[in-house]
Amino acid sequence: MKYRIKKETKPKLPTFGKYKAVAVHQQTISSEEIIKEACEQNPISEGVMIAAVMRLSEVINRHLRQGDRVRLQDWGLMKLEIESDKVDNLEDFRVHKHIRGVRLHFIPESNDGSQALYEGITFEKER
Repeated sequence: MKYRIKKETKPKLPTFGKYKAVAVHQQTISSEEIIKEACEQNPISEGVMIAAVMRLSEVINRHLRQGDRVRLQDWGLMKLEIESDKVDNLEDFRVHKHIRGVRLHFIPESNDGSQALYEGITFEKER
């Protein structure tokens, strides 16, 4: 995994002015590319795989929107979390004013404390 060093530029953060490593994402792999690659390794047609992936994503998204956690075997757990401003008084809280958004949290599957998703990652500084 390639990385670069970035200086924190947000003055309100306690880490302002400090340096950190950030991942460099070199490309985005489309669902079509993933399906094609998966079909090369399995005796399943691309049409069948496309239909399965589309249906699976519909079901997962519906459950996430309903507030469910979704665990996919050998991959991990997904859940939506609300990002909200904090208020001093409970009566002051307003949904449309204080909820800033929703984020997807993904927690990789863990077996005996190790997470297969992270195994074998090496780090290389971007040139």
